[in-house]
Amino acid sequence: MKRILLVRTDRVGDVVFITPMIRELKKSFPDSFIATLTQPNTKNLLLNNPYLDAALTDDLKKENFYQVVNLIKSYKFTHGLLMMPTQRAAYQMFLAGIPERIGVGHKLYEVITFMKSVTRNKYTPLRHEADYCMDLARKVGVNTKNIKLEIFLTEQEKSEAKKMLSDLGISNEDVKLLIHSGSLGSAPNWSEKKYLELIKKIYTDFNSERIKVLLTAREMSERFLKDIHELNCNRIINISGRLENLRDFIKIIGQADLFLGPSTGPLHIADALGIKTIGIHCHRAMSCSIHQGILNEVSINLEVTEENCKRFCSTDQNTCGIENGISLEEVYYAIDKLLNKTDKK
Repeated sequence: MKRILLVRTDRVGDVVFITPMIRELKKSFPDSFIATLTQPNTKNLLLNNPYLDAALTDDLKKENFYQVVNLIKSYKFTHGLLMMPTQRAAYQMFLAGIPERIGVGHKLYEVITFMKSVTRNKYTPLRHEADYCMDLARKVGVNTKNIKLEIFLTEQEKSEAKKMLSDLGISNEDVKLLIHSGSLGSAPNWSEKKYLELIKKIYTDFNSERIKVLLTAREMSERFLKDIHELNCNRIINISGRLENLRDFIKIIGQADLFLGPSTGPLHIADALGIKTIGIHCHRAMSCSIHQGILNEVSINLEVTEENCKRFCSTDQNTCGIENGISLEEVYYAIDKLLNKTDKK
């Protein structure tokens, strides 16, 4: 029987991208034992996953290296899949005695630990990150093209989210537009000034008490929040401070009628929950919609065109021109298009 450990100890969106692997490994090997190793926070993305047998964690700031080695060893894994090269995880898997270990590329520590590997072929042809992750599952015998992302909420969690929104005066009949204006530097993004312009246009043009704009980014600046407050509109609600942990955030995203944000973790959570979503993307290979885009079919990926990339981005590509490369009108049109399909009248 295969006992497979999937290791992804990086960010939120990266962990969402391994959810197709979990499903396809279990479907290919129904008698297998599937486990993950993530950071404690991102474990929240995997709760209630019916294809997952165990969710292990490694707190990179607190956990003792050898405690994690011993934890991994206790499960007697036959296979270890390391989706992105990390020296710590490579040595942990090696010292835990996992006989079949597969990584990406040929880092020195992968060679030293006799790890097998798959190649991303310099990202040619460019594919979605979830598909690159699936290559490691294919290496152990999975045969699939299905990279649909999945996060699972219980009925109780859905009820808790509705109660949280009800306490804020938001009913089931309201159309809930979640705007996540932050990225913590993980993806090219609009400025808060441009998000403010969009919000003003939404509450002016969508003159309906049913449409509620929920702001979710924890990193919103005091200036931005002051500008929002001065709009004096009770249909714009900052809920960021009410979300105690990532699971709370996931539950709220699950109640959205539409989610808007840059190509970062929350966007991929919305995708995995099947929410109508608008993502704004840079044109560069590692940030574009082909590699990092929304996969569900009810959503819209907006990407800086090649022409606008040449016009607004620096030639060395160190400065992204997404601020001007994707216009307010493009995003507004996408919102209008998807909200019309979300009409609850």
